[in-house]
Amino acid sequence: MNQQSDFLSELCDFLYPRSPYCGEFKPEYLAFNANLQDFSQRVNYICCLQTGGKLSPEEAYKQIHILWKHLKSSKKELGIK
Repeated sequence: MNQQSDFLSELCDFLYPRSPYCGEFKPEYLAFNANLQDFSQRVNYICCLQTGGKLSPEEAYKQIHILWKHLKSSKKELGIK
């Protein structure tokens, strides 16, 4: 069971890499940084799917646009200027 847990942990780290936050520490900055990294990772996947012909350019644009709106609203909710 432990080997499977280690494998899943390593797989998750590979698929969803995270970089440590190095800026000024405020909880809202830390939360926004996590949202920004998630946005970046998802945009990367969408771009790869579109480049590989699995997603149309229009669908890729729509999905990225939705992700951008979510990121923008999270910034506003966190009170970051």
